[in-house]
Amino acid sequence: MRKQSKLVLSTLFAGVLAGPVLAQDGVSATEILIGSHTALSGPVSAWGVGSTEGTRLRFDEANEKGIHGRKIKLIVEDHGYAVPRAVQAANKLINSDKIFVMLGALGTPMNNAVFGEQLAKGVPNLFPLTAARSMAEPLHPLKFTLYSSYYDQVRATTKHFVEKEKKAKVCTMYQDTDFGHEIRDGVRDQAKASKIEVAGEATYGPQDTEFVAPVTKLKSAGCDLVIMGSIIRDSIQSVGTAKKLGWTDVTFVGQAASYDPIVAGAPGGIMEGFYSGTGGPYSYPDTASDAIKAWAAKYKDRTKQEPNSAAQYGYVSGDIVVKALEAAGKDLTRAKFLAALESIKGYQPFFPGPTLNFGPKQHQGSVATFLAKVEGGRWKIVAENLLY
Repeated sequence: MRKQSKLVLSTLFAGVLAGPVLAQDGVSATEILIGSHTALSGPVSAWGVGSTEGTRLRFDEANEKGIHGRKIKLIVEDHGYAVPRAVQAANKLINSDKIFVMLGALGTPMNNAVFGEQLAKGVPNLFPLTAARSMAEPLHPLKFTLYSSYYDQVRATTKHFVEKEKKAKVCTMYQDTDFGHEIRDGVRDQAKASKIEVAGEATYGPQDTEFVAPVTKLKSAGCDLVIMGSIIRDSIQSVGTAKKLGWTDVTFVGQAASYDPIVAGAPGGIMEGFYSGTGGPYSYPDTASDAIKAWAAKYKDRTKQEPNSAAQYGYVSGDIVVKALEAAGKDLTRAKFLAALESIKGYQPFFPGPTLNFGPKQHQGSVATFLAKVEGGRWKIVAENLLY
């Protein structure tokens, strides 16, 4: 079975390198078309808007001088965090717009639903706004991610709290989606590795706004640690519900999808003490380096909004794409671009976080997990480079 997988992977690589027609899609003498399907509306629009604006900022900077005589055109389609709309948007980008690459596509179920069509057409999927394992595993010539996966983060943080904080009744509460199932699986696998039982599990829908039932279920189970498969709104509402029910002797821990300034700064200090594991720490501009202060001021001047962690992520993603396009040369093809991307080593943006490295057998820039805690309405990194 393993030999067959290697043969398929080799065939895919050969197809990417040998496909002259597909390799030219999205490239003209003056323009490079890059597409994204994301959430500019709906429950996670803060992530979709932030990442899109961060990427646009970097591309606009690159377009001031051009890349080998070309400018980047970013085409963004809103799917509102709905799978059918994501499929429709991706079909347009791939088959009508004929984009060169897909960048920053948001959502685990959305990306998974699109992959069949996208990868068959040879369109690379770069740095999606989801940390699902399926974005980079198994190794695929067209898939690249920046940071640790949700699974990595959940296992590392669960291990930390069991071993360092002596938590004994581990539970999980998660969206009943591909995204949430990955959090559930990470908790189950780490509990097994730590030789403990999962004390309770509770699910809810991605559009739900009522969380009394799942919170009550886990409270009744006596959980002292709840790993959350939640994003922004549902993280705040879930923790808020627990506190309204008087459940305070429990630790809630999210992952990269809940690691946003909106969560930390929720009104009334409702998220104080909440944790999240993340692959890329957020830098608050007012306490950051001069370079980050200048970047944040430029972002705010353009968008009239403060940059969030997604904006930071989008800017880094755009910067890596620019570097790979520059390295690929004037005779741009997908094969040359992917080879240039794989040649990036020791990449360190001016934001805090791990050094990113790529290669022919490494399409995930980093596997490091950072643990952050909400203190005084802000995220504070309390542990670095956690592994399981």
